[in-house]
Amino acid sequence: MTAYIPSTAGAFMALIKRDLMLSYRHRNELLNPLLFFVIVVTLFPLGTSPEKTLLQTMAPGVIWVAALLAAMLSLDTLFKADYDDGTLEQMMLSPHSNAVLVLAKIISHWLVTGLPIILLAPLLGMLMYLPGDAISTLMLTLLLGTPILSLVGAIGMALTLGLNRGGMLLSLLVLPLYIPVLIFSANAVDASMAGLAIKGQLYFLGAILVLSITLAPLATATALKISVE
Repeated sequence: MTAYIPSTAGAFMALIKRDLMLSYRHRNELLNPLLFFVIVVTLFPLGTSPEKTLLQTMAPGVIWVAALLAAMLSLDTLFKADYDDGTLEQMMLSPHSNAVLVLAKIISHWLVTGLPIILLAPLLGMLMYLPGDAISTLMLTLLLGTPILSLVGAIGMALTLGLNRGGMLLSLLVLPLYIPVLIFSANAVDASMAGLAIKGQLYFLGAILVLSITLAPLATATALKISVE
């Protein structure tokens, strides 16, 4: 009797559903990056000054740095558990495209880490006295930027997966690649507050996102193959 092999699209959706269910069962681990994001942003007014003008000036950089660090903190949940229990090795032996399956895992990671950050951003923006237009721009930059953080972070995580104490090496690999996203995203929010055009920054983030979606799954799949061998 021939075993049923689902289509690539079916395997893609099944993997997303599986990862979301596992994330829900281990939701305490997922709350840590989000709590870190909220705590970092809320501590700045306490550690500096509650002055409205100062907080508005700092807000874009503070919120984006906190989002970047929270994304890095959550990268350990991307492949580690599957690597430890052998699921990742079976995924690499699947007849389906490894890059497509890797993309499914990255999307699942973004849904449980990046999307909540976007939803929390307006509340933290109001805490930092950001005006309405700037909050809208902040959410738009996070919508474009947080998937990039997951995609690029997946490459670094795959390269350091089999290493002991690979966290420091992961930071050294990933942080330089995150810097352009941080600069253009924070600058877009600043420009929005100043009443300037933000199309250039958004186009740049969109271009990086398209490039990341195109190349990151392939690079991650290749790195994972090396790690599991």
